[in-house]
Amino acid sequence: MGILLLNSCGRQGSTNVPKNDFITVKEGQFIRNGKPYYYIGTNYWYGALLGSKGKGGNRERLQKELDLMKANGIDNLRILAGAEGPNGEPRRVSPAMQIRQGIYDEDLLEGLDFLLNEMTKRNMVAILFINNAWEWSGGFSQYVSWSTGDSIPYPEVNGKTWGEFMAFSGRFLNDEKAKSMFYKHIEFLLNRKNSINGVLYKEDPTIMTWEIANEPRAFSNENKMAFDAWIDSTATLIKRIDPSHLVTTGLEGTWGCENDTALYEKIHSHTNIDYLTMHIWPYNWSWLNPKDMTGTIDSALIKVGEYMNLQISVAKKLNKPIVFEEFGLPRDGFAFAKGTPVTTRDKYYDFSFSEVLKNAKSNGLLAGANFWTFSGIGKPNADRTDNMWKDGDDFLGDPPQEAQGLNSVFIEDPTMGIVKKYNDSIIGLRK
Repeated sequence: MGILLLNSCGRQGSTNVPKNDFITVKEGQFIRNGKPYYYIGTNYWYGALLGSKGKGGNRERLQKELDLMKANGIDNLRILAGAEGPNGEPRRVSPAMQIRQGIYDEDLLEGLDFLLNEMTKRNMVAILFINNAWEWSGGFSQYVSWSTGDSIPYPEVNGKTWGEFMAFSGRFLNDEKAKSMFYKHIEFLLNRKNSINGVLYKEDPTIMTWEIANEPRAFSNENKMAFDAWIDSTATLIKRIDPSHLVTTGLEGTWGCENDTALYEKIHSHTNIDYLTMHIWPYNWSWLNPKDMTGTIDSALIKVGEYMNLQISVAKKLNKPIVFEEFGLPRDGFAFAKGTPVTTRDKYYDFSFSEVLKNAKSNGLLAGANFWTFSGIGKPNADRTDNMWKDGDDFLGDPPQEAQGLNSVFIEDPTMGIVKKYNDSIIGLRK
């Protein structure tokens, strides 16, 4: 494992990229190569780990999965650009990209370089999220721990609760030292030069968007003003370094704003936020009865539609696109193994994709959907009793704090037929 100190990455030299190659926003639509861009994409957070030549890397699998996604019309991937250390923490991604504050694993950085270069070859684009409010990749809580020296109260570990963890994670928003550490990571990442193709990240049109964080939250009513100010200042920093790329929040919608629609609107009204995001989790949000998924999916989809319409109404006020960038559902009967039925999940996906297609036909504001989550040819550990990720297991779309296979879409799943069907229609509209 190579170690790279902060700011040791070369910044000189770059490849000139025409401005019109970047995806932009115009009159509430994404524009790519002069035409409206709508899409059905996926979450592929572990892509940079597969691209590594070090521990956990598997470039052959990565290339095969990129080809499989492309064959199904997927050209938009939402990817983790980070993971903070140390390695070996419970419920956490390992290996981490930023091992300690300002100290990076060069293998993981090169893994992201490799991934982006392979995506360039396939005319795919990336949404890169660079922080995380949750524990599974470090994020807020790790920056707080680095700043204060306090131990992270991992939820469901040693008797700690989700309430304790969320209060700890929320401290990030008022910790100037922790935020400064994150800003240094932004500066480092945006100024990086790809070691494979020589293109600076801030000049690479394969990157569609810098996303501030995965599901950032205020975590309390008292933190709302600090949360809004942090989003604004972070977006301003990103645009100062890199005015060419889009910037968005990674918010779940009003759910991530303490159910405050006005706050959701205010955050996305900032000049340097180019579009809105929303996530919807019917099972996690108790809209679906886990003992009767088939019998309760229709009522859950009514709530999904209402929630989508609320977020889209805010997008209409701001005349900005909105992306449904994270949604998923367990397999029927909460099975984890490949080959088990996915009928309830597929009904949810069909509903969601149809909304994007409807907007693509009408030049609407719902511009895309990234389903959670593509696990490709990976193998879940469904034969183990705990079903949790352990060092040496295949990386799947389910993060380490969740049962492996829970929300995964494998290439063999009939879900992929639905993905391809809608992508064929949407891509046909681009021509």
